[in-house]
Amino acid sequence: MTATQDFVHVFEPATVPGAPTLLLLHGTGADEHDLLPLGRALAPGAALLSPRGRVTENGMNRWFRRLREGVFDVDDVVRRSAELAEFVTAAARDYDLDPDRIVVSGFSNGANTGAALLLLHPSLLSGAALFAAGAPLQGREPDPVDLSGVKVFVGAGVADPITTIDQARLLADQLGARGADVETREHPGGHRLAPDVLADARAWFDRSLF
Repeated sequence: MTATQDFVHVFEPATVPGAPTLLLLHGTGADEHDLLPLGRALAPGAALLSPRGRVTENGMNRWFRRLREGVFDVDDVVRRSAELAEFVTAAARDYDLDPDRIVVSGFSNGANTGAALLLLHPSLLSGAALFAAGAPLQGREPDPVDLSGVKVFVGAGVADPITTIDQARLLADQLGARGADVETREHPGGHRLAPDVLADARAWFDRSLF
């Protein structure tokens, strides 16, 4: 079995020549089909690579274990991020994708995992659009990696009870301190992807010219 086959996933080739690849990471309880509409809305014409998380919590798909609500098993975050990075690298080879033009987008648990990929595997991605994301290593200070040239959009709800706005702001600060070009869009709601935030993310993606 190759690393690409290690993850159940969906791959949709680009419909626009030269378009980048969007890596889609679903939230808790969803699967590899959940964010395909988001991918098409965020980056029309891009290739879509959408795997399924391999951790199960009470029958729900996740990307990494948590000790309880809001408390991550950070060692598992590190291990599972390495497995996912290996999958992405193999998929880029197997599907003939440009490895320098892969952008991750995720919601909630998937967005936390996308953030972990940026901080733990800084050469893997050229950008990220993260919704309802927080600092994935929680109490650990990330290594001083170089994220220069990486563009990141962070969408966060100030009333989010699951991923608090403080965690979202901490993530933005961590990424910015490591050289990433971070654009943050806060909305007054909770744990959701607000339509106006998606519209802003789409405009950001267009400006970023991945």
